[in-house]
Amino acid sequence: MTELLLGLQVIVAIACLWMKKPLAAVILLGAFSLLGALLFYHLDAPDVALTEAAVGAGVTALIFVWFIHRTRGGEHQE
Repeated sequence: MTELLLGLQVIVAIACLWMKKPLAAVILLGAFSLLGALLFYHLDAPDVALTEAAVGAGVTALIFVWFIHRTRGGEHQE
């Protein structure tokens, strides 16, 4: 199970690098954090898993989405 979660994290991280739209990358970053939380829970660290889910997938994703919104949807200005 550990190898599966780590493999999924690698796939999501690579997919995040290939994203052209910032919002899609933020969504994948949240998925990466949730996979990390599942990994921590599987490794018997539920307190770390809860913190990773709350901060990594929750607060950080909200801050990134707010910044994308503030920069006109992440579109390039010309």
